[in-house]
Amino acid sequence: MKSFPSGVQDDIGYALYAAQLGEMIAKAKPLHGPGSGVMGIAASDESGTYRAVYTVSIGDWIYVIHAFQKKSKAAIATLKSEIELVRQRLKQLRSEVKNAEKKSS
Repeated sequence: MKSFPSGVQDDIGYALYAAQLGEMIAKAKPLHGPGSGVMGIAASDESGTYRAVYTVSIGDWIYVIHAFQKKSKAAIATLKSEIELVRQRLKQLRSEVKNAEKKSS
């Protein structure tokens, strides 16, 4: 996300901060494809639309799973590949959190 334009970083950062406080701003929307508890934030500027995908359903933390610049509307295959990447990372994240919880108990 550090490569995103500063205004986009501010928008996404604010949405993540609100999520940490247990709130949800209008730009945050549930994503139904990757699994429950996965949210998406979209922010735009003159250079394009950017998205960050995060989860609030694993423990007490907010995990940003993926962030990317959205390509043209015609690039449905690209969006599908981004969602598949989110699924893979979510599965890995859940496994890592589960293993960490086992080690700490």
